[in-house]
Amino acid sequence: MDTDGSGLTPDEVARWRALPWKLLPAVPRAPVMNMALDEVLVERVGSNERAPTLRVWGWSAPCVVLGRFQSVRNEVDEEAAACHGIAIVRRISGGGAMFIEPEGAITWSLYAPESMAEGRTFAESYRLFDAWVVDALRELGIDAWYAPLNDITSTAGKIGGAAQARRAGAVLHHTTMAYAMNMPLMLEVLRIGKEKLSDKGVTSADKRVAPLRQQTHLPRAAIIQHMIQHFRQRFGINESYLTPDEFADAESRAREKFGTRAWTHYLP
Repeated sequence: MDTDGSGLTPDEVARWRALPWKLLPAVPRAPVMNMALDEVLVERVGSNERAPTLRVWGWSAPCVVLGRFQSVRNEVDEEAAACHGIAIVRRISGGGAMFIEPEGAITWSLYAPESMAEGRTFAESYRLFDAWVVDALRELGIDAWYAPLNDITSTAGKIGGAAQARRAGAVLHHTTMAYAMNMPLMLEVLRIGKEKLSDKGVTSADKRVAPLRQQTHLPRAAIIQHMIQHFRQRFGINESYLTPDEFADAESRAREKFGTRAWTHYLP
């Protein structure tokens, strides 16, 4: 397969460049609003009410984000989460649980027409949507690569993971990378963390996940800016904003769906 050196074929690069990408910069938002915005924006792109968009997430509070089909009981110590003021929210995409602290993660979503991934398998679409991330990390001196199905990793350890959902003719692809890790708190709140580490200890976990602060020694904001600039130079992107209607729709869904126990505890 002919590629441009990043794993993207000339046809794939052309598909990226042909779309009029818009940027929604990071604004600190409640975890439940971040969940609601993903659903609103992927639907707007699918209905051609919004151009394809890259949204950088901002967080106003710590949280655990569950995948669409995960059980709260299996993944989270709810008592520990409540004790530390950590919200539990559920996203519309699959994948595993994420422990998020506002300055500890770098998260973004891509909302693209489904035609962009046409002819690709599900696994190939993950590579397609994360190839630019790998290249941007390599520019920072990190020996990074895409690891099927949905991980970005490096010689030092795993950096992050991705998840997808498809709605009304559009693809939502979001990726979270670890910038810094509060390992003791994560292990107190996430049951899955305890299970994975039960016979290996915290030292092994530190080696398995390699936060970007350790690998680059750069401020979190500088890494985010580098990612945006790489995207802009390679594919083109113009800054955008949430419309009043999009914001109101997300607020309504946060209140009536994503903030309800029925949704969060869909699988108790």
